[in-house]
Amino acid sequence: MLVFKCPYCGIEADETELNPGGEAHLKRFGPGSSDEELEGYLFNRENPKGVHFERWRHVYGCGKWFHAARCTATLEVFGTYSAQTFEPPKEIIDIIKAKRPGWKWRNLS
Repeated sequence: MLVFKCPYCGIEADETELNPGGEAHLKRFGPGSSDEELEGYLFNRENPKGVHFERWRHVYGCGKWFHAARCTATLEVFGTYSAQTFEPPKEIIDIIKAKRPGWKWRNLS
């Protein structure tokens, strides 16, 4: 079972108190975008075996959305952070790199 610590209210909650919201850090496309951009946003998602960044909502708690970094193979949670960020915080990237040498997030150099 997944257990996340809500970065807003500080409560540790298991997945039954949360709702998943899909992949985090996606570029959203709206009015004026091409059909290909909208199609990619709606239907093309990563589904990696390993480290993944996701959106979660603390439904039976504070009700806020947050991001979580976890491993899809082992269910290990590396950390959670505010949904108002455009990329994972350095602290979480450092935790992942320490446990997974050689791992690199797609947006970091």
